[in-house]
Amino acid sequence: MTVRLRKWTREEYDRLVAHGILGEDDRVQLIEGEILEMGPQNAPHATAVCLLEEALRRAFGPGFTVRVQLPLALGPDSEPEPDVAVVRGSPRDYRDHHPTGQDTLLVAEVADATWRFDRERKGRVYARAGVPEYWILNLESRTLEVHRRPQEEEYAERVVLAEGDKVAPPGRSGASVAVSELLP
Repeated sequence: MTVRLRKWTREEYDRLVAHGILGEDDRVQLIEGEILEMGPQNAPHATAVCLLEEALRRAFGPGFTVRVQLPLALGPDSEPEPDVAVVRGSPRDYRDHHPTGQDTLLVAEVADATWRFDRERKGRVYARAGVPEYWILNLESRTLEVHRRPQEEEYAERVVLAEGDKVAPPGRSGASVAVSELLP
C-alpha cells in the first residue's frame, strides 16, 4: 500500500469551512494544498502585529484596507491568513470573496520561530500570486526583510533593514515607516 499526502483545493477548503468542519476557532490556513495549523501567538508576536497594523493604516490611508489575520485567495491551492495585508478598496468590496493577489499591495508576516517557513513556503505562495511586496518582521534578529518584484515562485529583490532604517510602502510616495516602530 502506498501512503500519499492528500492535497486540498481552495474550493474544497472553503466547503470545509462552509459546512462547519473547520470553524472560526480552528487556527488553520491552506498553503500549497496542505491544511496547516497555526501555533498560538506569544505577547511579542501579538504586539508586533498590532504595531504593523497601526503603521500601515497611517501609511496607506483611505482607499485601502488593512486586514489582520484574514484570508487571501491566492490561487487554486492556497488561502493563507497573513498577519497583516494591505488590499485596494474598502472592506465591503470583499463581502462576497476574499482578496486575490491582484487586489493585494503588501503582505506582512511576523516571524520568530517561523521565519524559515515564512520566507520559503509563504514567500513562494505570495510571489506566485503576484503580491508586489512581502515583508517579514523577524523578531529574533530585530530586522525587516523586504521582498519585492515577484517572479514566478520567488522575489527577485530582498533587502534586510535594521532597527534604525526606514521602508517606503509600495505605491505610497512620500510615506515611510521606521522599522523601530514595528518592533515590540
